Amino acid sequence: MTSSPIKLGIVGVGKIVRDQHLPAVAKDGNYQLTAAASRHGKVDGIANYPSIEAILAAEPSLEAASLCMPPQFRYDAARTALEARKHVFLEKPPGATVSEVEHLKTLAEKNGVSLFASWHSRYAPAVEAARAFLASARLTSAAINWKEDVRRWHPNQEWIWEPGGFGVFDPGINALSIATHILPAMFITSAVLDFPENRAAPVAAHVAFRTSTGLPVTMELDWLQTGPQIWDIVAETDKGRMVLSGGGAMLAVDGKTIHDEPEAEYPMLYKRFAEIVRAGTSDVDLAPLQHVADAFMLGKRNVVEAFFD
Repeated sequence: MTSSPIKLGIVGVGKIVRDQHLPAVAKDGNYQLTAAASRHGKVDGIANYPSIEAILAAEPSLEAASLCMPPQFRYDAARTALEARKHVFLEKPPGATVSEVEHLKTLAEKNGVSLFASWHSRYAPAVEAARAFLASARLTSAAINWKEDVRRWHPNQEWIWEPGGFGVFDPGINALSIATHILPAMFITSAVLDFPENRAAPVAAHVAFRTSTGLPVTMELDWLQTGPQIWDIVAETDKGRMVLSGGGAMLAVDGKTIHDEPEAEYPMLYKRFAEIVRAGTSDVDLAPLQHVADAFMLGKRNVVEAFFD
């Protein structure tokens, strides 16, 4: 592929697209945003269509599609784009199940196009510094604490409470995308998932892992956090207590801040997507999604009081 801008279409024009995707693409010279598709939203200044199929029929020169609809509906759109030989960017989580994303990987390879599972939290500014610190230290235990207010971040979004919507694992998978990047290989040993009596997805989760060498890692997820939001990964090591906070924005060791930079996750994601498109490769790590699947497989269902938005 030449270095000319990649002709891009965005599918699913919701809050995350307006807040993150559109500003990131607008500032990136690697892209020419040519079309959007959504059942409800539109993007000013470009052609708008009702579906990915309509975009592909009307815009044959389109080269790539960024898919940002809820995960329950992403597989069919991704399959359609890949079979049309378009590169595909998947908003997180990359799909509703592990097996469908595995099939998308096969389709991308078969059709000679790139597939990108965009774990945005991995691109938080202090994540690589945390990974380097842990690589130089001996880990003894770790704890993941991800607690936020669903009413603040997902107001009136019913899809997240439906089967395949992930519930509290929608933000929790962000934590797992960082943890699987900076911690040793780990496996779930037990989990308790709190389901509101009127919902099909959990509002909280309590998960125990062990690493391949038997070290304990715990994860506490809570979607009813009020006040300050908590997105922390804490690691006890022989070089001190490491705290990666702010969803990966700040790194401290024994209370001393050693890395703190402004967040630029989505610009970094689109930079990475352009890299793999031009290199003719894919970037699809399924580890965070597999952990969520394992939590639902092993987790004990605990019914709690009803949730109303």
